[in-house]
Amino acid sequence: MCLSIPSKVVEISEDKTLCKVDTMGVQREANLMMMGDDEVQVGDYVLLHIGFVMNKIDEAEALKSIETYKEILEVMDEEERRQAILDDENCENRGLDGA
Repeated sequence: MCLSIPSKVVEISEDKTLCKVDTMGVQREANLMMMGDDEVQVGDYVLLHIGFVMNKIDEAEALKSIETYKEILEVMDEEERRQAILDDENCENRGLDGA
């Protein structure tokens, strides 16, 4: 299962096609090609799917979601956390059809 955890934009490339996001302390690159020009700014919270920024979300809602994810992680055992991370990493490698 793929979960879209709110991620904070920390850097945008000069050509505005890529950005670096922080997802609960993990930084990764994301593609901005699905968004309009200047629609995403450093400091915005966004949702990703298969490595693409799909939309911006309100900061207050993003922070509430992140707190919920942290609560979920606290009750998971180590194996469940490991599997959730693996599932999330594998999700980015799938196509839009989920294959």
